[in-house]
Amino acid sequence: MKVLIKQATIVKPSSPLNGLVKDIFITDGTITIIADNITKPADTLIKQQNLHVSIGWMDTYSHFCDPGHEYRETLETGANAAAAGGFTDVLVLPNTSPVIHNKSQVEYTIQKAKQFVANIHPLGTVTKNAEGAELAEMYDMKQSGAIAFTDGTNSIQSTGLLLKALQYVLPFDGVIIQVPDDKSINPQGLMNEGIVSTQLGLPGKPAIAEELMIARDIELVRYTGSRIHFTSVSTRKGIELITEAKANKLQISFSVTPYHAFFCDEDLTQYDTNLKVNPPLRTREDMMAVREAVINGDADAIAAFHIPQNYDSKVCEFEYAKNGMIGLETLFGVIGKCIPVKNHPGNWSLDTLITLLTVSPRTIFNMALPEIKEGATASLTLFDPTAEYIFEEKMIASKSSNTPFIGKTLKGKVFGIINGDKIHIN
Repeated sequence: MKVLIKQATIVKPSSPLNGLVKDIFITDGTITIIADNITKPADTLIKQQNLHVSIGWMDTYSHFCDPGHEYRETLETGANAAAAGGFTDVLVLPNTSPVIHNKSQVEYTIQKAKQFVANIHPLGTVTKNAEGAELAEMYDMKQSGAIAFTDGTNSIQSTGLLLKALQYVLPFDGVIIQVPDDKSINPQGLMNEGIVSTQLGLPGKPAIAEELMIARDIELVRYTGSRIHFTSVSTRKGIELITEAKANKLQISFSVTPYHAFFCDEDLTQYDTNLKVNPPLRTREDMMAVREAVINGDADAIAAFHIPQNYDSKVCEFEYAKNGMIGLETLFGVIGKCIPVKNHPGNWSLDTLITLLTVSPRTIFNMALPEIKEGATASLTLFDPTAEYIFEEKMIASKSSNTPFIGKTLKGKVFGIINGDKIHIN
């Protein structure tokens, strides 16, 4: 199969082609020609106004619910949602049924996902059944293809157990992913504790539940010399703690979510269950801190934090609604809307944003970096960073539709991806 991409601005900061407008010709999944004007016949022609191309984007935290919860998402629908959002690669959570806590479950995911348009990389659990009681077979899972280890939506509460886990992964340079959440601090909290939770009459979950766990885990990394990645960091204090630890050369990285940059607790006044997430939406000051972390380069990645929920789990009283929203299809447009990209020196730039979606996450998890050059296997995302559009329900490729962004204007449109000999065009 031959694909011709016409007049695309290449966004690849480390490449001599960065910022140049080129035609790209792909034959059977391999980039064969990059030139100013290619006239060769092709089976597929891709030509769009203000077309940009980068190496394929990678997400570091999505739940595809397969096996066991396929009514919410499957590997196939999750891969389609990823492709629609511009992602060629996704790290998927192990909170399935059965849990991905041994090599057979890792191999199941890898084998089943081979046929799909986006690459699906399994994460293994740190503990058996993600229950936080006994270490899982992390070395075996690593040998079978697990990229990193996390108990996913179940934060690791035991200090001693996490210490052992950090020591266990040291010999093979493994990474632990942690959602910082001390569940012993007001586990009944439904939203961020503060003025708004008091006004709405909802029990609050204080920011200190997140910040104490970040502080604890930093000390464990300092003691062990191991590696940890915090995901969905949502408070100013938490970001400051991690930034200081990174300055002290500890092997710590963190990601933020698009919705923590877009919404704050003030947006919950209508009790929209799609805004019920964990960590919860924080204060306006925290929301601005998340934006600043992206702009300043303190954040290492942007995670979609894609958590599908079925209709009945969201269309109910706020108290009974489950946490989470889908996020793969909207990530780029949400970030573009709340943190507008400026492409002149000294400002937040498109190069910086694309680095957070491509180079940085692969560096954190020791994954090979695709190239845009002749002879390289095609791993490309096609997009327009300036296009504004209204996100509609029909644009959702996920099996679930729990998102607060339906009907909202977003900025930054994804046209599709090319992943080897597989193509997805929106």
